[in-house]
Amino acid sequence: MPLEHVAIIMDGNRRWADLRRYPRLKGHQEGVKSLKRLVRHVGERKLKYLTVYAFSSENWQRTEEEVNYLFELFGRVLTEEFAELAENGVRLTFLGQLAAMPPKLRKSMENTMQKTAGNTGLSLQVAINYGARLEITDAVKKIAQQVKAGLLDPADITEEMISDNLYTGGMPDPELLIRTGGEMRLSNYLLWQSAYTELFVTQTLWPEFSPEHFDQAIADFAQRNRRWGGD
Repeated sequence: MPLEHVAIIMDGNRRWADLRRYPRLKGHQEGVKSLKRLVRHVGERKLKYLTVYAFSSENWQRTEEEVNYLFELFGRVLTEEFAELAENGVRLTFLGQLAAMPPKLRKSMENTMQKTAGNTGLSLQVAINYGARLEITDAVKKIAQQVKAGLLDPADITEEMISDNLYTGGMPDPELLIRTGGEMRLSNYLLWQSAYTELFVTQTLWPEFSPEHFDQAIADFAQRNRRWGGD
């Protein structure tokens, strides 16, 4: 079965900066460069879906300076990189509770999604203000509203229906989830979608994660025996 969807937890920006005694904001800048390199690379490999974890619903606990800088950086990247994304046929989608984003950034995100919606190259999903438990809760609320309105019998609720009401509705589940930075946890990321996803954890910090590292993860995945609970 060909590999269609890879998810990534881009971890290690701040640790990368701390190790070099740089301001932590520098780590986020370098992390953006790493993502740009990877998007070009996976596009060349004809990967269909790439989903990356950019800002979790728990990241609001960071300092106001860091949060504000991240949002400013997100907005700047959208402005500066839009032309290349469009030229390469990338379809960009943001996953998460976007209503909480600063109004200017939210408008830029919505415009980018609208303008790239018809592109047929790589589908790039950026999880921002995202948490898997929030995502599942939102999906349950949508379904509950249909039940309340008399449009749906609870007995008819299926796994497929829940999947369709997630932020990733209509996308295949990721076959591979890569986590950089060495931590051995999912960090509230794509919990439903990753039920049978293969995990690849590398000690490499995200700013140093290269296309070669990605290819190593793909080669490792190719050796896996995926059984989906069977023998």
